[in-house]
Amino acid sequence: MLIGLLTAVAASICYGTGSVLQAVGSRKSARREAAAGLTTAHGGPSLSSTAKAAMTWEFIVGTVLDFVGFGLGALAARMLPLFLSQTVISANLVITAVLSVRLLGIRLTRAEWTSIGVVCSALVLLATAAGPEGSGHTPIATHWWLLAVSLVLMVGGTVVVRLLGARAAILAGLLSGLGFGALGVGVRVLNGVDPFDPGALLADPALYAILVAGVGGMYLHTVALQIGSVNGATAALVVGETVLPGTIGVLWLGDASRPGFAWLAVLGFVLAVAGAVAVAWFGEPEGQPSPDPREEEPRELAHVG
Repeated sequence: MLIGLLTAVAASICYGTGSVLQAVGSRKSARREAAAGLTTAHGGPSLSSTAKAAMTWEFIVGTVLDFVGFGLGALAARMLPLFLSQTVISANLVITAVLSVRLLGIRLTRAEWTSIGVVCSALVLLATAAGPEGSGHTPIATHWWLLAVSLVLMVGGTVVVRLLGARAAILAGLLSGLGFGALGVGVRVLNGVDPFDPGALLADPALYAILVAGVGGMYLHTVALQIGSVNGATAALVVGETVLPGTIGVLWLGDASRPGFAWLAVLGFVLAVAGAVAVAWFGEPEGQPSPDPREEEPRELAHVG
């Protein structure tokens, strides 16, 4: 379990650092497109803006870190219960918040630091309570359901987010988290991995659910970073990628806590999610007008919260 925990922590560091670098690139692109009037009718970023964000060097480096984090996270999902692996990986929120102070000029409030402390404490409780992971063996029909749900979430979610425009930051973050959560479930149940069997791997609908959820989650996360607080968007992502796979792991994949520690696992899980929600709440000040993008253009590392 120790190797699995270290792997999950490394994935968390990669994801957290990547999120901040992607936010820097996304904000640069969004400000330039907004200054040129190239937003959607609902005030959200255009497809051109999102594509240009993906071409900045910061976003490219952040994406590379995401791929490294994905590989490490996939390994952790095979070695730990999902409620533990996904929650530890979701602690990239802490890395994101700390680095955003340096790279994005964000000032975290006492409430945000307290919320981050709650998340860290919850991870300790979860690591203490976690027992053996389940086998991950499920009927092939479950894999087809996973693919169908991933398609509905990613395609339908993208349409809704584009209709809501600038108001969709938290929703986009949540949907991207659900996509990454589906990805984690897909990695756990994927056939043809151990022992390696290319035929079984390519014939498994879970493989295509992983691709759909991964690509869709990445796109929606980029949109969330463009139009909302990086900490708020990441916190919403944390909720999406933690609650669903953690629940599925316990109910259907055989994940369990140590004997007599179920209450501690539940407490840690609830505190982790509550802490993430609190960061989202305190990281999204209401009623604060958006700065003029023409004024922010020279300040590449501007406050975005």
